[in-house]
Amino acid sequence: MSNQQTVLYDAPGPRARRVTLIVSLFAVVGIAVLGYFLIYRPLDENGQFTMEKWGPLIDPNNEVFPLVWARLRDGFIATLTAAGLAIVSSLVFGTALAVLRVQLKTLKQRRFVGLPGPAAWTLRGLGWVLNAVTRFCVEIFRGLPVVITIFFVASALPDLGVDLGDILWYLVIGLTIYNGVVIAEILRSGMEGLPGGQREAAHAIGFSSFQTTRMILLPQAFRIMLPALISQLIVVLKDTSLGFIISYEEVLRVSRFIIDNLENPIQVYTVVGAIYILINYLLSKLAEYAQRRMARARKTRGLPTQAAPPSIMPQAGPGGATVGVGADTSSA
Repeated sequence: MSNQQTVLYDAPGPRARRVTLIVSLFAVVGIAVLGYFLIYRPLDENGQFTMEKWGPLIDPNNEVFPLVWARLRDGFIATLTAAGLAIVSSLVFGTALAVLRVQLKTLKQRRFVGLPGPAAWTLRGLGWVLNAVTRFCVEIFRGLPVVITIFFVASALPDLGVDLGDILWYLVIGLTIYNGVVIAEILRSGMEGLPGGQREAAHAIGFSSFQTTRMILLPQAFRIMLPALISQLIVVLKDTSLGFIISYEEVLRVSRFIIDNLENPIQVYTVVGAIYILINYLLSKLAEYAQRRMARARKTRGLPTQAAPPSIMPQAGPGGATVGVGADTSSA
């Protein structure tokens, strides 16, 4: 093993590897024994592994199997609908808020050379005030639990006379407010973490501050912060389960209705949890695929240019003169 591979730790010898293997085997056996006595046996003694409990979920011949899965299907459709709308609106709102915060910070720092003194001070003061207001709103909504945001939207908007008709939109608005400000902070930190020379170079070639943000900083922030963005979008999907507090018919609320009738909470929640895990796993794999594609694209753009073709290399002409192959040698 090379020094580069062992610089941070000493490679284990044969005895250490044997000890590690033995300890690992004992740990696995111990966990299996504890799982049997603490989990499996109590559940088995309570009849949690019988087909009476699992049949409505895994046995197509069970009389309530079609009804149960029809209800779960409707619940997952409602969950994915709310999640899809919230993801799109959170991305749009978060991107706009991130650009606004970056622009307000730039406005706050401008000197407004060429304007009269009162006008320049007024514009700078306006930049300070707007920057403080947006930062205050971001900190408030980012600090509030998302369940409070959803409940507040569903309660406050009808009291203000805003009737959206479908309860879905109250859930989407609540999720958008919370996740939008989080996405805005992710993108803002990505843009502000880029080298300052990029902004200076863009200004040198005549780009305005907004053009620099939109065309240079924002695309790079999306690429750099993609893992954090994907993680936050997965959070949006999981947060749709909070729709039960405003009586939205998402999958967990549907699951509670099924449990009230069949009295099998462990089985229902196990199946629903497995489906959630599968969806989130697929989203994480999608994020990894997107990262690999973007990494390959950057490597492709960064390939060195090919060497010059031989036709322009100098060669010895008649009489020992050095000429190019493509040169006109008729005068020689």
